[in-house]
Amino acid sequence: MEHAVHSILKGQPVSASAPCRIDLGGTLDIAVFYYPMSYLGPLTFNIALDMRTTVRVSAHTPGFVKVSSRGFDPAEYPIDRVPFNHPMGLIFAIAAYFRIDGVHIEINSASPPRSALGGSSSAAVAVIGAFNRLLSLAGTGDIKPERIPELAHALEETVAGVPCGCQDQLAAAYGGVHAWHWKGVGRDCWYEREPLLEPRKAAWLNERMLVAYCGIPHESADINSRWIKGFIDGTWRKQWVGIIESTHGFIRAFKAGDVPSAVRQMQRETAIRLEITPDVLDDIGVKLVASAEAAHCAARFTGAGGGGCIWAFGEPGRISSLKPEWETILGSRNDARLLQTSVDMAGLTGC
Repeated sequence: MEHAVHSILKGQPVSASAPCRIDLGGTLDIAVFYYPMSYLGPLTFNIALDMRTTVRVSAHTPGFVKVSSRGFDPAEYPIDRVPFNHPMGLIFAIAAYFRIDGVHIEINSASPPRSALGGSSSAAVAVIGAFNRLLSLAGTGDIKPERIPELAHALEETVAGVPCGCQDQLAAAYGGVHAWHWKGVGRDCWYEREPLLEPRKAAWLNERMLVAYCGIPHESADINSRWIKGFIDGTWRKQWVGIIESTHGFIRAFKAGDVPSAVRQMQRETAIRLEITPDVLDDIGVKLVASAEAAHCAARFTGAGGGGCIWAFGEPGRISSLKPEWETILGSRNDARLLQTSVDMAGLTGC
């Protein structure tokens, strides 16, 4: 296989790309939460965005793996000594899993670095997609598309050494707008995929959402660990029940096109998160959420918060009125800005 892969890459690099996401009900895709609360039907909601992560795999020195990504120093290691505790350790772990060396993996993300849009998971899905293409071209067998997000999740959780959810990888693989129902491995399927928006209705959603980058990278590890600890010891169990209920309520309203009801449920979900971890929003985040609610819209941090992005949802007229208010708030910090983005109905491409 090694010779075939090198021959293919010398002829032409292989590329793949995957979208990032915004979400509601996140963390419920972590097994720590969805197993003990399975009786409530835990689920998450996400929207894939057209700020895609593109991966290009080209020929490099045999025996070595090189990774380049915007926002990080390029790194190169022998295949037998690739570090998994490196900032790009997940990408090295993927190369080690496939045992593919002599490659330069270039990662180009359209989203800001560490913006809590699931960029690392999108990159992992895209890298696996590109390697899958290589396997197919080399005639050595490839992976079924539905297995790609599951493999990306397993490798990310292994490298992270802590429980991780899978909604980011699924959004990257499938694109579109989905509810993901978490069943667990004791059921017929680990999760159930529920598409919520037809491609022809993407414009409907684009008119009803805003996405802002707060200008500082997110630091989610501490917040996630506190959420997990507080759930395990029972401190915040009632609040997590409320998060599941509000996520169900949001999805029901979204499916019905009932924007005011969806806004109320999203506001409730955000409020519960803030009750558990008030510092999940920084000062700009607090102002963005408050201005959204004053405009009868809802706003929620993406991922586990602690910096990164915030998205808003509401009726088109209210979103139009909110946009200049958010621009003014964001103008107080360097690099903070509204993101020019739309729903991406396509998932992983190039694999």
